[in-house]
Amino acid sequence: MRCSLLTALAVTLLGVAVLAWGTDGFRAFTDEGARRLAVHTSPRPLPAVTLQDQTGRRFSLDELRGRLLAVEFIYVNCPSVCRALGQAFQRVRDALPASVPGRELMLLSISFDPERDHPARLADYAARYHADGEAWRVARVEDPDELQALLRSFGIVVIPDGFGGFEHNAALHLVDRRGRLVRIEDHDRPLAFVERVREWL
Repeated sequence: MRCSLLTALAVTLLGVAVLAWGTDGFRAFTDEGARRLAVHTSPRPLPAVTLQDQTGRRFSLDELRGRLLAVEFIYVNCPSVCRALGQAFQRVRDALPASVPGRELMLLSISFDPERDHPARLADYAARYHADGEAWRVARVEDPDELQALLRSFGIVVIPDGFGGFEHNAALHLVDRRGRLVRIEDHDRPLAFVERVREWL
């Protein structure tokens, strides 16, 4: 009987140890949780990429250093989560003092479908959510290698769904003034994201 109890206790302790190791000390129970924790504890520098926005202007991420960036990843034909992302960005913009968007913070919606999301289509998305092209820009990365590097740095997974669309993870991302990804929040918690922005202002 005593041997059975000791064996059960040993197995339980081993299970707890494995769970603690696999969840980074019980802090991350999913891949998404692990991604967010990793960014929070070790901010990620972003690669040098060139983007083209809804007006056709080209710019680099490096040009945006010196102010905070709120970043979402979308594609214009997305029938579901991208609409929720656009609405979340509207709420973020509207919850901040009018002087913040454009000066201290830029909202940046990045399409991962650059072949179809040319500037005119990006402009349609921008018009839908009242993205003005200054405080909130909608852009694409034309170079496939640069796009993949950017998606990797943010931990964005994009999988073709076989019907002309994509499955992808969705969140609101905060980039600091030094060009590092520092926080990730759920897209359905825009006001929590606003609080993260306020902490960095």
